[in-house]
Amino acid sequence: MSKSFKTINPATEETIKEYTFISDAEADQAVKDCHQAFQKWKFTSFEERANKLKAIGVELKKNKTEFAKLMTKEMGKLISQGEQEIELCASICDYTAENGAESLKDEQRTLPNGGKGLITYSPLGVIYGIQPWNFPVYQVIRYTIANLMAGNGVLLKHAENVTGSALMIEKVLKDAGLPENLFKVILVDHDQSDKIIEHDLVRGVTFTGSAAGGKVVAKKAAENLKKTVLELGSNDAYIVLKDADLETAVKSCVNGRVYNNGETCVAAKRFIVEADIYEDFKEAFVKKMKAIKFGDPTSNDANIGPMARKDLREKLHDQVEKSVSKGAKVLCGGEVPDQKGYYYPATVLDNLSPGMPAYDDELFGPVASLIKAEDEEDAFEIANTSNFGLGGGIFTKDEEKAFVLAKKHFDTGMVFINSFGVAQPNMPFGGVKDSGYGNEHGGFGIREFVNAKAVMRLND
Repeated sequence: MSKSFKTINPATEETIKEYTFISDAEADQAVKDCHQAFQKWKFTSFEERANKLKAIGVELKKNKTEFAKLMTKEMGKLISQGEQEIELCASICDYTAENGAESLKDEQRTLPNGGKGLITYSPLGVIYGIQPWNFPVYQVIRYTIANLMAGNGVLLKHAENVTGSALMIEKVLKDAGLPENLFKVILVDHDQSDKIIEHDLVRGVTFTGSAAGGKVVAKKAAENLKKTVLELGSNDAYIVLKDADLETAVKSCVNGRVYNNGETCVAAKRFIVEADIYEDFKEAFVKKMKAIKFGDPTSNDANIGPMARKDLREKLHDQVEKSVSKGAKVLCGGEVPDQKGYYYPATVLDNLSPGMPAYDDELFGPVASLIKAEDEEDAFEIANTSNFGLGGGIFTKDEEKAFVLAKKHFDTGMVFINSFGVAQPNMPFGGVKDSGYGNEHGGFGIREFVNAKAVMRLND
């Protein structure tokens, strides 16, 4: 008997649509169809691939308003932030189209004995992506576009609660002229997903999600000798040094905590502030967080919308309560609103210490952790004493010093200076430790799933 699932509007708690998982036979056929499409696509020129990517970017922009409304309905982000997401996706298409060939071009080398060497970057085949709900289009586009440019075929298992967004992406790519079956959405459950990873025609797996989920996917892929790229969670530390511009630091840190309803892997989550300015920062930060209004994400009045699912709100609130039970203080927020919708207020906690969820773990929602540091050295010690290592930030008026500190002392994949951001098409995106491995963007993601093939003519 076929199994079904529903998408739920997190602002109204009403059902949007019901879907049915495909059968095992249909899933197997989807992989084979994608592989067949890849067999032709791998012989296309870089120019032809680039033209298709540009067309996808145009089609994304054409559907920007519809995409933004659908994302808001399915996972609760503000309409304006959904539009920003589509603009980012279009820029990824354009950047990859313009620069992808350079990253993939053949390299000639003279061998030690005078022979001739050629290095060519050959596509692997079908790449399977398992993606989360928080950026329903961006998460898909960032691995899809790189792999299409590399010559691969792409499968997508999206989070169930954003299935409508997944199917709309498939339609947009088809309307842009991408060959049939080269990009396919498969509606499968977890057990079926494991079989996709095991499938002989699947050559690589990319996963974005929790560290726990990443370990499961990595283990299954490793058992079948499949390469993986993992972009997992984090509890990014934003360090505010005593010479920071307070207004800039507070503004960026608040935005970094509540952007996308606080449901961002590379969000600002822990705010580590030097003791000399801790009280001043805390006062200004709490004032701004108190002013953050939650509400209908389709209106212009709300600063944040609902959390994406009821279970996610329950987990976040449980983390807050456990931290409070161990001595944390709630400076604002921290209570579940008595109303329809999975809303959670902007919340600030301080008096934190190791052993509390708000100190050690990732809080995936609009909850900020304030931590006092004795000095600069202590701040970096606190920041790096974490199992995660995706992003982070440094605030100081000495920008040159900040770049040196970021380069030498921050154990993360990304660092923002006197600012907050999510992703840039021409910069690598990825983490270390429990935040995963591998990179997206900036020419790095395009080489994750290719074969660096050595072709040699040796002199006797």
